[in-house]
Amino acid sequence: MAEDRLDIDMKTLEDNSDLRQVEFEGEVSEERYQFAVQYDVLEALSTVAPEGDAVAIFKQHLDEIADLGVVALARDPDQEIVVISENDLD
Repeated sequence: MAEDRLDIDMKTLEDNSDLRQVEFEGEVSEERYQFAVQYDVLEALSTVAPEGDAVAIFKQHLDEIADLGVVALARDPDQEIVVISENDLD
């Protein structure tokens, strides 16, 4: 799965500030999945707290998040929502 690519559906981006994550849908190997990237990951990528700007930060780091999404999916493919956490960072 390492060579697979996550294609993020930008129309599905949603900031869930209650759970401190940005949720979205994406496709890997022609299969659709639900993902969430935690605010902690966005902060680690941008060095800026994502409060109020989480979707903007997400968009700035789109390629990195897509790569991390493939890692998270490989780690836990059977989850209803694949959560990208700090554990997925290099």
